[in-house]
Amino acid sequence: VQLQASGGGLVQPGGSLRLSCEASGFTLDLKYYAIGWFRKAPGKEREGVSCMSSSVTGDRTYYGDSVKGRFTISRDNAKNTLYLQMDSLKPEDTAIYYCAAESVGRSWLPLWQELKYDYWGQGTLVTVSS
Repeated sequence: VQLQASGGGLVQPGGSLRLSCEASGFTLDLKYYAIGWFRKAPGKEREGVSCMSSSVTGDRTYYGDSVKGRFTISRDNAKNTLYLQMDSLKPEDTAIYYCAAESVGRSWLPLWQELKYDYWGQGTLVTVSS
């Protein structure tokens, strides 16, 4: 099982980037299992950025307060790829971004909880600076 994250880079404040996470040996569209993006900024703990899962009542989506209205999570099941569209980027968005996937249902854990996830990508660096 491998999650390959890409799309990071250097961007000016106010700019946009789209991160991709391609999964191999694992299907991202498993019902009820979560997938998502986390990030770790210098000097800070890793935090949930945006995550999603499906349920009997429909899809659930989580966005961290600091990225609501600016970031959009999506996936392409045909390509087995997860995306994170990041707009209106700020210097405080600078971090290593990781994609993650759940393979054992832990419905009692919230989407943003790291312990919920079993597979992690290697991370891609996003730097927002002028």
